[in-house]
Amino acid sequence: MKRVGIIVLMLLSLVYAKDGEKKHMKMFQSVPINQAVILQDGKAKMFCPNCGMTLPMFYKTNHAGKLDGHEKQYCSIHCLVEDNLKNHNKLKDIKVVDTNTLKFIDAKNAIYVVGSKKKGTMSMKSKYAFSNMADAKRFSHRFGGKIMTFDEMYKIVSKSLNKEIKMISKKQDMMAKKGKMIYNKICKKTNQYFTTTATAKAFIISSKLCGNLKGKKLQAVGIYLGRK
Repeated sequence: MKRVGIIVLMLLSLVYAKDGEKKHMKMFQSVPINQAVILQDGKAKMFCPNCGMTLPMFYKTNHAGKLDGHEKQYCSIHCLVEDNLKNHNKLKDIKVVDTNTLKFIDAKNAIYVVGSKKKGTMSMKSKYAFSNMADAKRFSHRFGGKIMTFDEMYKIVSKSLNKEIKMISKKQDMMAKKGKMIYNKICKKTNQYFTTTATAKAFIISSKLCGNLKGKKLQAVGIYLGRK
């Protein structure tokens, strides 16, 4: 099993490297896969458990928390809050990536810059975290945005969550339709059942179900199979 896990990780690394890395590196949130700290385990550990997006591509907005002793890592605070509500607010030990050092820090002690010119993840308003006020102020002075505590930022996310979920759902519906077309056209058929987009994507890669599918096409098929 350990050998299988290593092989899957190698495949994921190759996919990420080939997955338009030069294009994605232009995204402020993105980091090379070897700079991303992945805290969660399992075959789908490179993907957000809530939406299925590839974690290194949105690493600077990554959050993490423990649920029943198991680490879960999210592409954004949006996905963490949504999953936390689904699990009756049971997430503990919430952490966030420091935008400057790329290390995970205690989210409740972090300083957030909300609504800067830098693009957000799963949200219209960006949210970037820093371990100290000086770094947050420098970022805010350069890119705009308001400085907030974790609790202040969390309230804003909670209030806008339903609106953002509706917006994201429309996009995912379109992606699922595209995914179905791709699946029927180029993929081998499977009776495998998936509970999330993340587990579907991990299976697509490890089994080569759709050849060397990557990027948005991989996400689209993952969404489709995760809903099937």
